[in-house]
Amino acid sequence: MDMLAQLDWKELFQLSLSPLEIIVRGTMIYWFLFVLFRFVIRRDVGSVGIADVLLLVIVADAAQNGMSGEYKSISDGMLLVSVLIGWNYLFDWLSYHSPFFRRLAEPRPLVLVRDGRILYRNMRRELITEDELWRRLRQNGVESLDQVRYACMETDGQISVIRRE
Repeated sequence: MDMLAQLDWKELFQLSLSPLEIIVRGTMIYWFLFVLFRFVIRRDVGSVGIADVLLLVIVADAAQNGMSGEYKSISDGMLLVSVLIGWNYLFDWLSYHSPFFRRLAEPRPLVLVRDGRILYRNMRRELITEDELWRRLRQNGVESLDQVRYACMETDGQISVIRRE
C-alpha cells in the first residue's frame, strides 16, 4: 500500500504536452503512414486493410510510449491513441458512405493477366515478378495462361483469378 501512496498521481495523469500538440503529432504521423502504406507497400499488406495495419502499428507504439514513460503521463498516450482511433474510424465511415473517398483510400484492383496475356507494365508497377505471378496462378489451379480470363491484384494485395469458361 505504501507504494501506491508514493505515486505522484497528478504527474501520472496530467498532460505533459498540450492537447493540440498531441493531436497534431498524431494526425501528421497517421497521414504520413497512411500515404506510405497506400502508395508504397500495397502488395505486402496481406488480407488486412491498409488502415487497419496502420492503426495497429501506430497505436501499439503510442500505447507503449504512454505505458513506458516516453510521455510524462498516461493521459498523453491515451489522447494520442484516441486521435489515431478517431482517424481510423473517420476513414472507415467515409469509405462506407462516399464512393469518392473509397476510391481515394483504397487502391483499385490491378489487372495482371487479361485474356491469357501477362500485362508486364502493371507487374512492373507493383514489382511482381513472373515467378511470383506463376506461383499465385498455380495456387489457384492454373496450369496455362490460356485458362485465365483475368488475374487481378486486389486491394488487400492478394491475387484473384477468373478462369475462362
